Order: sequence, then structure tokens, then C-alpha cells
Amino acid sequence: MGLISWARKKSPWALHFNTGSCNGCDIEVVAAFTPRFDLERFGIILQGSPRHADVLVATGPVVRQTKDRLVRIYEQMPNPKCVVAVGTCAISGAPFTGSYNIHGGIDKVIPVDIYVSGCPPKPEAIINGLIQAIKKYEKKQ
Repeated sequence: MGLISWARKKSPWALHFNTGSCNGCDIEVVAAFTPRFDLERFGIILQGSPRHADVLVATGPVVRQTKDRLVRIYEQMPNPKCVVAVGTCAISGAPFTGSYNIHGGIDKVIPVDIYVSGCPPKPEAIINGLIQAIKKYEKKQ
């Protein structure tokens, strides 16, 4: 088990999930994974399956249609896991707070470890948030 824990700490896999945003934060998250910003130099790789992901990168406010999917994805991720809420909508649900189909920020549904503020946040801020998630992830193991 020691080798697997070491590998998961040195190369965490991230899953990006949009809970209903305007796609501004999604574009910045994808930009952070491009060669210009080179997030892979820290060992972080974008993964498409929640069963293999260590870090959940969530964007947008939680809407009624995606609430159950978000919970299911979170439950499918292996322990220990980290959640990074990217953008103002993911943090508080603003500017959509009070709308009939908005539950609020990500932390209203699942526990969040790292918050990256901005509308949309720059790729540098997202990278900083993911680095903080790696540090927190190492402490969880």
C-alpha cells in the first residue's frame, strides 16, 4: 500500500465537473491544463473517470439537475479525496443566488477543501488552488 499512496501523492488525477456554470470558469480550468501553463509539471493529470480521480475540480453553482450527479461523482471517488471549488458561482452561487433552481455553492452539497475565487479566476489562481489541494491531500494520507 505504501507504493500506491506515494504514487497518488506525487501524481494526483483531477476530474473536472461543471455543475451549471456559464463556461467562463471551465475555459480557464481547461487553459490551466494546456502546455502554456503546464499543470502536468506538478504531476496533475486530467482524468475522465471519478473512480480514478483524486481531486474533484468543480465549477458553477449547484443546480437542481446536477445535484444528484455531483453527489454520485463525489461518492465514487476513492478516499482520500479533495474538492476544489473554482469561481464565484461554485463558492456562493452568486449571481444566481435566490433563483428557483439553484441550491447554492458546492459546499451546500459536498464538503469543499479549497476555494479559488474569481469570475472567472485566472489559470494561475486555479494552479495555485490545485497545488494547495495537493498539499492538503498529502496530509489526508
